[in-house]
Amino acid sequence: MSRDEREKFLAGVHVGVLGVDDPRAGGGPLLIPVWYDYTPGGTLAVQTGRDTVKARLMNAAGRFSLCVQDETAPYRYVSVEGPVVEVTDPADPDVRESMAVRYLGADEAVRYLDATRDQLRDDITLRMAPRRWRSGDFTSFAQAIAEATA
Repeated sequence: MSRDEREKFLAGVHVGVLGVDDPRAGGGPLLIPVWYDYTPGGTLAVQTGRDTVKARLMNAAGRFSLCVQDETAPYRYVSVEGPVVEVTDPADPDVRESMAVRYLGADEAVRYLDATRDQLRDDITLRMAPRRWRSGDFTSFAQAIAEATA
């Protein structure tokens, strides 16, 4: 994917899989599905409880990765990795609202935000500056197969 394509794809609505180095019990990454917020050219934001394993590991590592994908053909994915450049404690309510609307729609977001209002006291917002990008777009491959079988 071109830079513009991958940034536009990442800005789309996908559940991300966050990865962070986990040195506990022999190492390997901790992988967790998350909601996220991203605007092309900006930072990528996630929110989590300040006392969660995920938050502790991201703070200790000072960086994390996120991978998003299309789950239907033609398959596409974008993976980003970079440093944590900002931690807002407690969580930024505007980011929380933006993510709720992004993933649930305006009407359902209002109910979700009301039901989870107390989480704002326990959650933090972490912002990552994407530095390393990986992407794949199998659209042309799918088109070649379709043409070959037509």
